[in-house]
Amino acid sequence: SEGLRNPVILPDTAGDDQKDGSGFLGALTIISGSAPGGESDDERKSTVQFRTLNETALNALLKKCKENGVTLSNALTAAVAFSSSDFIDGGNGTSEMKRNYKILQSLDMRRFGGSLDKCETVACMAGSHDLMLGPLPDRLGESLRKSSSESRSEFEKKFWELAKESKRQTESFIESEGPQQATRVFDFAMTISDMNNLVHLSAQSKESKGRAYSAGIVNAGVFERQYAVQRGNEQRETIHTQHGRYQIEEVYFAASHARSGCLYQSSCLTVNNQLLCTFHPAEPIVDDATNSKYADSFIELLQIINGEMDTPPATDESASSVFISNLKNVPTLAAVAFGVVGIGIHANAWSQFFSSVLEMKESVADPNDFWAALNFWIFFAVGHPVLQPILWISDVLHGTSGPMIGGLVPALFLLGNIAVIYVTLAFKEIRNAANIFALSAFFAYVGAGLDGQAGLGDFNLALDDNYNGAIVKGCPSYQDVRQSSMDNFDITKYEGLWYEQKFHDWTQFKEVYDTTLDIKLTSDGKGWIDDFGVRGPAPDAAPLSWDKSPVANGAHYFLFGRIDENDPPGILREKGFGVEFPNYIVDVKKDPETGEYQEAIQFQCLERGGVRVFEGINFMSRKPTMTEQEVQDMHGRAEKAGMYPYGASPEQMHTVARKPVGSPNEDNSWQAMWRAIGVDKLLELLTESIEDGGR
Repeated sequence: SEGLRNPVILPDTAGDDQKDGSGFLGALTIISGSAPGGESDDERKSTVQFRTLNETALNALLKKCKENGVTLSNALTAAVAFSSSDFIDGGNGTSEMKRNYKILQSLDMRRFGGSLDKCETVACMAGSHDLMLGPLPDRLGESLRKSSSESRSEFEKKFWELAKESKRQTESFIESEGPQQATRVFDFAMTISDMNNLVHLSAQSKESKGRAYSAGIVNAGVFERQYAVQRGNEQRETIHTQHGRYQIEEVYFAASHARSGCLYQSSCLTVNNQLLCTFHPAEPIVDDATNSKYADSFIELLQIINGEMDTPPATDESASSVFISNLKNVPTLAAVAFGVVGIGIHANAWSQFFSSVLEMKESVADPNDFWAALNFWIFFAVGHPVLQPILWISDVLHGTSGPMIGGLVPALFLLGNIAVIYVTLAFKEIRNAANIFALSAFFAYVGAGLDGQAGLGDFNLALDDNYNGAIVKGCPSYQDVRQSSMDNFDITKYEGLWYEQKFHDWTQFKEVYDTTLDIKLTSDGKGWIDDFGVRGPAPDAAPLSWDKSPVANGAHYFLFGRIDENDPPGILREKGFGVEFPNYIVDVKKDPETGEYQEAIQFQCLERGGVRVFEGINFMSRKPTMTEQEVQDMHGRAEKAGMYPYGASPEQMHTVARKPVGSPNEDNSWQAMWRAIGVDKLLELLTESIEDGGR
């Protein structure tokens, strides 16, 4: 198609070394084994802009195409040529040249093979077609866009003539069996020459800078009309944009032309009745600012051609449109501001956290060991903030007044949910703001945990956190904290039911209550099982819904460990969530008459690479409740053991709420519902299976 018409492939600003790198002489130079003009060491990369032609404008353009007897692809080809003419002079605006444009038109030629597009065999046809358009005067697109309504008809006529010429060349290519012949020619060239090296030399050329075309256009058609790949014996269906509650809103695509390809490249796809266009030339040949102007000019040109814009667009938006646009962005901006403030408040804590993580990573030899410890931290760091909205929604549910559906759910609550879901789905700005707010709230909550502001007892997330202004690094040894009460420790006396009174432990949740630990040794004495019983949520955590919970009457999970014969008595090795760490029994209080253990202080500590990832402290008693003096005495013994810097002081521990012994189980319509669907049986089954698996 090129012949001797010598198309332009670089803008005037490309430099004096641009000559005929892609023309006949350039081709001969490449075949001879050299890059035209020598090899360039320029680094090129894609610069990308995204633009949308809305449904109204697209429908108007399709109508115009039909009136002129061309396809949308033909019109887009003309638009590419017009827009390229606006920027080829490098922006000086004084050139009066006329130039030829070689357009790379991408085609899906397999469908012209009739039976070839069944995804059952490999089939090959040409994937593109070269169009030669012109000569066109510089800034032809700008002339059309700036023309008055009276003088525009001349430029519009030229536009549609160019679209028709594109159609004529495409039809001629197809009718002459060009798609098949092009593949054969390419196959022959691959046979007789080193095509990879020829492409490399073309890409490295100082003269062409890897450019072979003035511009390129891809129109991939309507997304929803494409056939999906066949799965098994199922009939092939068209691609859907709706998948359950998820909606594909926009799809932009591009293939890089950075190494070699077109000067100005555009790739378009119709999704949800909108034309979505990606503009992706190679930088620095085309810089980002020029590409942005090119994209704007391209869309504006289509809007004028389809009759949507009767007059040249105003350079300034009206005050009302600016106000409405800004008003729509208020929720998103507010959510972003909330996130920035939330992260900023805890910036120092986040900085210390990442510093400690990097220190740990550099000091731990085995990457698996590092990631196991970090994932252990992440699991619980995520679990705490996720629980908060669940409890809030639960209280809203059970606090909503009005008629009940099935005696369980207020009708007003259901209507409210429907309204919220509708607003979220219908308004993109609200949906975006909600997502940003939720993410911001999450990071703010975790930041508060790192900063020690979200509950020192159950959510003190800092690694190597500080005590009284001083950083306390790593874990102590057992001998550093072991008390004399542990002399002659008998592990068998440690078995049985314990009531947890207080804890400093982010693997536990302050929202649960009535916590117990039932410790049993395995038959061989080398392992132990901790039956951890809880109820939840606690009345203080969810005052309106605590008794409606499926675990209001209790649930169990199990911790497993081993007793290492190399450890001194009083150390239990605890394993869970991919990590193992020692559980120190620091102190026991014995019955003066029987010698049985009545109170105990446990201390778990996980350290990796000199960094303390987790510390857990438990005050336990054989009695469900303790007097204030008894609790103070336990604090005193923990302080004597040197455990205050690790979280054993009163202000750093959470007091476990306790249900009076002998209180009946909760019984209401929700509990009846849980029983009816077998939740109680499921919890029992899970308890038995987990316990059996750990034995």
